[in-house]
Amino acid sequence: MGNQPVLVLSEDSERTSGRDAQTMNINAGKAVSEAVRTTLGPRGMDKMLVGSVGDVVITNDGVTILDQMDVEHPAAQMIVEVADSQEEETGDGTTTAVVVAGELLKRAEDLLEQDVHPTVIASGYRQAADKARETLEDNTIDVDASDEEQLNRIAQTAMTGKGAEDAKETLSDLVVRAVQAVVEDGEIDLDNVKIETVVGGAVEDSELVEGMIIDKDRVHANMPKRVDDARIALIDTPIEVKETETDTEINVSSPDELQSFLDQEEDMLREMVEDIKDAGANVVFCQKGIDDMAQHFLAQEGILAVRRAKKSDVKKLARATGGKVVSNIDDITEDDLGNAGTVEERVVSGDEMIFVEDCENPKSVSMILRGGTEHVVDEIERAIDDALGVVRVTVQDGEILPGGGAPEIQTALALRDFADSVEGREQLAVESFADAIEIIPRTLAENAGIDSIDSLVSLRSRHDGGDQTAGLDANTGEIENMEELGVVEPLRVKTQAVSSATEAAVMILRIDDVIAGGDMGGDDEDMPDMGGAGGPGGGMGGMGGMGGAM
Repeated sequence: MGNQPVLVLSEDSERTSGRDAQTMNINAGKAVSEAVRTTLGPRGMDKMLVGSVGDVVITNDGVTILDQMDVEHPAAQMIVEVADSQEEETGDGTTTAVVVAGELLKRAEDLLEQDVHPTVIASGYRQAADKARETLEDNTIDVDASDEEQLNRIAQTAMTGKGAEDAKETLSDLVVRAVQAVVEDGEIDLDNVKIETVVGGAVEDSELVEGMIIDKDRVHANMPKRVDDARIALIDTPIEVKETETDTEINVSSPDELQSFLDQEEDMLREMVEDIKDAGANVVFCQKGIDDMAQHFLAQEGILAVRRAKKSDVKKLARATGGKVVSNIDDITEDDLGNAGTVEERVVSGDEMIFVEDCENPKSVSMILRGGTEHVVDEIERAIDDALGVVRVTVQDGEILPGGGAPEIQTALALRDFADSVEGREQLAVESFADAIEIIPRTLAENAGIDSIDSLVSLRSRHDGGDQTAGLDANTGEIENMEELGVVEPLRVKTQAVSSATEAAVMILRIDDVIAGGDMGGDDEDMPDMGGAGGPGGGMGGMGGMGGAM
């Protein structure tokens, strides 16, 4: 009985342990990193992602690519989470974070083959990450929140290499104005920047409205198309005859009684409209429905009305116009109304939209983005999202870094000096971290068709000589002063990329046992394919949603 095996796991369970588990997870992480690496930089390529129902996304935005991919492997999903956290925190740098995480895993694999223990690697990586953040913070350039020229450069750097690059001067100006408009007590909520996309026209036709654009039209043809000096009522209750809360039955015995009943309904609707008019409103945005008879009365009074406006749009309108959302029409007063210079219905590429403009101090603004095709407009919207994120971060923090791989080279040099002071095998991990961080300038060079070794040697030489702003100009292949060239990025984008990439890599390295069982997450068919990255040359266990250029 002493040699009788003890079965702890069910027969349906799969277990991979030791070096096999580490190799499997590292390969999965590297596969995700390689999938987006070619998109990095101003000369990066795009990916075509084809969904199961045939919908197509063409982009080089890292987080969009990873979200669209059908990633099933758990370790690969950890790398995808790196991109998600980077996007949420800074709005840009997702590809950088994922590429660094993949390279950290690749360098760790070499150390594992030299019998360096995973916890030693993890300890060295953490020390290196702390030093890297310290180095980045020591090399920052201070920016004032009112420095529009520098903020424009930040926005243009974020849009470079994306579909919006040709019109980046125009779009960056819109982005900076939008962010500056919604700053409130030092805080910036980008939900207050509404983006509407319209297929048709050129990218340069995009515009910023210092107010709101509502994708609705007037409810009645006889209402005015344009109202100047608008006094706006925001209502979240229907302008209709209220139904009783209990089931009721009305017996009508003669035509006169029926007419009296209908007249009573009409009087109730007329009274609602009178209340709105008496408050001084000449524009109404209603979250719910507006009765046909009420529409007629509103049109008679020359009031422009919109029904079934989104709740989020009504909230933004309140911020833009200074109005209050009213739940009871009987209680509406002049103090509840918002103000705008003009409210006008316009036709944009065949669709009617309501423009609320010339608000006195709008805390919510709208941007209308134009483009020749749906794919172009979608990619411009993603570029604008990135630009809004980096400008927000810059306004909040006031610290930026030169781009073009300059901070990574400077950090790698500092880490190699720091490694000499680290005792034990952690020194090897710190040196590997320094090599891994250089993947960014190396990738920038490769994606631009430039010799990466020559570029790295030149960059190291310039930084060794004290030129901390020297970076790679991907368009010419020359080493230039990135600050003078206007290629700058927020500090937080770089520090967050280092932090999230390090945390993901360390978490994956510390896993030495992978157990997949039928009762851990549902039925067996719902469990991820754990073996997709296990064998030599194996890819990931689920990227079925990808296609095209991948």
